[in-house]
Amino acid sequence: MFEAFSSGYYLGRLYVEPTDGDRAAINSRHHERVNEQLYADGEGISRTDLPLVMKVGPAHLSVHGDDDVPERTLAVPASVIENADVDNPPSLEEVLLAKREHAARLYDMGAV
Repeated sequence: MFEAFSSGYYLGRLYVEPTDGDRAAINSRHHERVNEQLYADGEGISRTDLPLVMKVGPAHLSVHGDDDVPERTLAVPASVIENADVDNPPSLEEVLLAKREHAARLYDMGAV
C-alpha cells in the first residue's frame, strides 16, 4: 500500500473523506498492519497503537485506528480537510506517510 518515496516519507494512495470526528483515522486493522511493517524497529515488543503521521497537501496529521473507517480510506476532520488541498472529497489522493524517524522529529517539533 505504501512504497518508499524519499528519505522521510513513504507514498501511498488513499481515499480521503471528511469526518465529523476530531481526529484523523484509518481502519484499525490497516493501522496496526502499517505500524508493524513500517514503524516497528524490530527490537523487542513493538507497540502497534501509536499514531501514524501522514501528510495530505500541506497538513501533517496524527492518524489513529478506527474500526468504522473503511479499508484504504483516510478520514480527516472536516475542519482540517478544507486546508488540505483535497478537491471534491471523498477522492483518491496521494498521501505521504512519515517514516518512523521523521515522524518522531515531527512530534518533537510539535508539527503534529
